[in-house]
Amino acid sequence: MSQFFPSSGDAAAPLGELRIALQVEIPSDVRYIERVVEIVRSQCAAVLFAPRHCALNVPVALSEALSNAILYGNGENPEKFVRVRAQVDDTQLVLEVADEGGGFDIAQETSDPTSLDNIEREDGRGLFLMQQLMDSVERFDDHGNVVRLTLRRA
Repeated sequence: MSQFFPSSGDAAAPLGELRIALQVEIPSDVRYIERVVEIVRSQCAAVLFAPRHCALNVPVALSEALSNAILYGNGENPEKFVRVRAQVDDTQLVLEVADEGGGFDIAQETSDPTSLDNIEREDGRGLFLMQQLMDSVERFDDHGNVVRLTLRRA
């Protein structure tokens, strides 16, 4: 933890040196999404991320990532968990949402909901929204399926 927070003997860190790291683990239950989103949103606000990012980009993208992890990754199995890691500093927010699912091909699963073929579909918008609201969206395996969302400070 010392790499993220100054020790009690140090002078107060200038805002540019403030880093916050947190990890939350929740059961595969959509009722937890709002609470996790609020925790992360408030940490972004604490390090003075743009109000628009705190009110729109972060909540929508994280809600979509959590929903996908719970519904598709874990199949809403109450015995499986979703882990969220967040690191926020003066330059960027990095979110990692991990589920216990087998993974997916992010390119294959991402579709443009504004295309004529998809306009009437009720699904398939989550990854598209995440990619529109965040600077990068990646997927990888790390003892489970992980989606990494990165948002750089405006």
